[in-house]
Amino acid sequence: MTSTHEILDVDLLAFEQGSWDQRRAVVDGVRRSLTTGFVYTRHDLSSDLLDTAYGMLAEFFSSDVETKQQFTAPGSHGQTGYTGLLVETAASSDQADWKEMLNWSSPIPSGHPLRRRYATAYPEQVLPEAAVPGITDVLMRFHHAVFDVQRRFLRIIAEGIGCHETFFDDMVADGPTLTRAIRYPSMHEVPADGHVWAAQHGDINLITALPRATAPGLQVKVDDQWVDAVAPDDQVIINTGIMLERLTNGVIPIGWHRVVAAPGYEGERYSVVQFCHPRPWTILAPVSSCCTPDNPQRFAAVSAADALDEVIYQINLVEQARRLDS
Repeated sequence: MTSTHEILDVDLLAFEQGSWDQRRAVVDGVRRSLTTGFVYTRHDLSSDLLDTAYGMLAEFFSSDVETKQQFTAPGSHGQTGYTGLLVETAASSDQADWKEMLNWSSPIPSGHPLRRRYATAYPEQVLPEAAVPGITDVLMRFHHAVFDVQRRFLRIIAEGIGCHETFFDDMVADGPTLTRAIRYPSMHEVPADGHVWAAQHGDINLITALPRATAPGLQVKVDDQWVDAVAPDDQVIINTGIMLERLTNGVIPIGWHRVVAAPGYEGERYSVVQFCHPRPWTILAPVSSCCTPDNPQRFAAVSAADALDEVIYQINLVEQARRLDS
């Protein structure tokens, strides 16, 4: 725990329930660990809820292609419903990822100004209730539970960058935070060379939460080396995104990562991740505490909506304007 380039274990619950010294230790640990873009944290997510969600998602993904395609959401740009194999493509790659996905978020009222102004970010939710009865309730409960962990974890980050701990609270309230279940099929089934489960990329959002997956595969870039990332038992991986890098003027860098099958591994992999987003009208401008004579302002202001739209195009999810043909 002495290296400044090491993924550390911290305790969200100690920050919330511990002494002043314990809180400061957690803030310091998060700040040091996020020089890699990653940190492991203890949490209070229900293991039973995660197991139930994985079981229902496995049932859905084991359906035939025609059944799964009934739950696509044209025009949603991958923000809800099913996305098939070899569609999403990392911005750094010209080869589509070997994965299929189910996406969902928390709906807000149709008359809400966010939904009226940013319809693409708040689509009608499409979930496979008809194929897997009861899945909607389970996935929505899972979404809210993981978001609660992320909202609370952002309070540690806020203190670490010299802001009040509630700095992010309003920013993420009613934001288009997205939960994504991903099935990575066996690499023995891939139809052509050059594809991997997920090529090197950085997430666009503030932070991403990754509870335990069903198999290894996640690798993170630390000091230009790829390092396997597997959270200890009962912990969740948190990684940082492009929006947080902009807000912190690069003090907290992007957590670059990829997902690759280990040599000789013939199985598939399931993962459920959640991308914590600010409200689309948020202006992403570096906070004053992160701009100093030694670290002058690096980024111009941009709206969260514009930043997200650009990345959705780059990763090939705009149906009428694919960056690459499938």
